[in-house]
Amino acid sequence: MEHTISITSHTDRTVTDTRSLPFGKIPTEHMFIAEYSNGKWNDARITPFQNLTLSPIALCLHYGQTVFEGMKAFVMEDGRINVFRIDKHHLRFTKSLERMCMPPVPKQLFIDAIHNLVKLDSDWVPKDEDGSLYIRPFMIATEERIGVKIAEEYLFMIVCSPAFKYYTKPLNVKVETEYVRAAEGGTGMAKCGGNYGGAFYPTNKAQQEGFDQVLWTDAKTHELIEESGTMNAMFFIDGKLVTPALSGSILDGVTRDSLIIIAREKGIVVEERQLSYKELVAAFESGKQVEAFGAGTAAVVAPIATITIEGTKYTCYTEDDANMYRLREWLLEIRKGIVPDTHNWNYII
Repeated sequence: MEHTISITSHTDRTVTDTRSLPFGKIPTEHMFIAEYSNGKWNDARITPFQNLTLSPIALCLHYGQTVFEGMKAFVMEDGRINVFRIDKHHLRFTKSLERMCMPPVPKQLFIDAIHNLVKLDSDWVPKDEDGSLYIRPFMIATEERIGVKIAEEYLFMIVCSPAFKYYTKPLNVKVETEYVRAAEGGTGMAKCGGNYGGAFYPTNKAQQEGFDQVLWTDAKTHELIEESGTMNAMFFIDGKLVTPALSGSILDGVTRDSLIIIAREKGIVVEERQLSYKELVAAFESGKQVEAFGAGTAAVVAPIATITIEGTKYTCYTEDDANMYRLREWLLEIRKGIVPDTHNWNYII
């Protein structure tokens, strides 16, 4: 499919101080858009960033057919720009679309769209060590109709925004045992809008109690750790990397997968398995060193300072020599091209 690229004729939105921009509030100058109708993708194009015109009865506004991805581009040591794990993100996007009965985006269209968009707005990619360009592919159902049905028309779009640290300090979290993010057999493994909307209320309640985030538990027993807010949950317990095994209610995080692969290559024991919060309590109370952190595209590695379980606050290990920081550095070295990319994770613009 040919991509028609429209380029802005003015530069008054170009910025040089990307660090002062709050996460996700200032988009770059351009966006990608393609339309799906009559069973195929049409009119793929890159245009100046602009608002959409959408019918009030567009199906996405009523019945939840919205799916998105989150990925990043980095400036490497040699000045080139790298989009990290573009193949893995396309695969996850495809799985999410399938779960929500939405049409797949051909892989080459997905890659070409990101390549051309990031190349066009390459000046927006922060050169700082902790900076990146956040890339947000997403799809919405646009068919104009009130009625519960699978839409036949869609928009696939990509927008970008400069990004730095999502969380600026270690987090204080609570284990959530009343509300659930997702249930087995539901849409927990898909990056669809409803998963996030449904999590707002209990997360907001926790924040009013003084917590930064929640650690979600499973819907059946309310004991098994699943995720933490916008991130997968990971732990170092006695030097072993422990993380909940993937299931239909846990998102297959790209950062999670990358950290697991890197850890195993570095000789760290990794356990992907069920993890009860009672096991965490036992580890804390027996004096074991426990590191807890969230792993995600936006957050990368977000240290957790304290975990409150059934009203008792436990302190996690967050000193400078913590294993999670080494994992983060090893991941950064691959993204920045400091060490060889033996997995072909880096897509070079």
